[in-house]
Amino acid sequence: MGLLLAAFPPELGPLAEAPPRGWDTACTGVGALTAAAATARLIAERRPRAVVFLGTCGRYDGRLGLFECLWATEAIATSLEEIRGGAYRPALERTRWAATLEGPLPGRAVAVPPAITRTLDGARTLAAVAPVEHLELTGVYAACEAAGVPFGAALVVVNDVGPEAQTQWKANHAEGSLRLIAALRGTGFLERG
Repeated sequence: MGLLLAAFPPELGPLAEAPPRGWDTACTGVGALTAAAATARLIAERRPRAVVFLGTCGRYDGRLGLFECLWATEAIATSLEEIRGGAYRPALERTRWAATLEGPLPGRAVAVPPAITRTLDGARTLAAVAPVEHLELTGVYAACEAAGVPFGAALVVVNDVGPEAQTQWKANHAEGSLRLIAALRGTGFLERG
């Protein structure tokens, strides 16, 4: 059985109560550390053949449209302070995880900062890393890789990163999640189990 994950139930939409055949669902909680711990626990308990994370993301610039769906080919742990030179990570610390499942949607790298970016200047700076940001993906990918479970993620753009992000996210996340599920169903990906 495969495992469909999301940060919280609305991002699973109707799949939370009625998962496709061959899939189970669960939530990880919000943030990379919480998601890593929850994903590791869920893998140990359920022993899935694969993990696919479903979620929403914010775009840094105009490369992707609102409600555009993507497959997260790489999750990149980063921060504004690192990019600006005000912080660094030890050379031994891993910051990138590549999806091991081939996805049915256009592939994109995803930046995973430690918190939501609130400024337009921050969005412009982080756009050099990836076109979108998301909060849980490095934790999910790291836990799956450590457990040897194939993994990937499908995300939908629901807001512009910046001062209006929270307002846009609140207005669009439910519709975006439904559009993402419809896009996945349209490819037959979920039905292949």
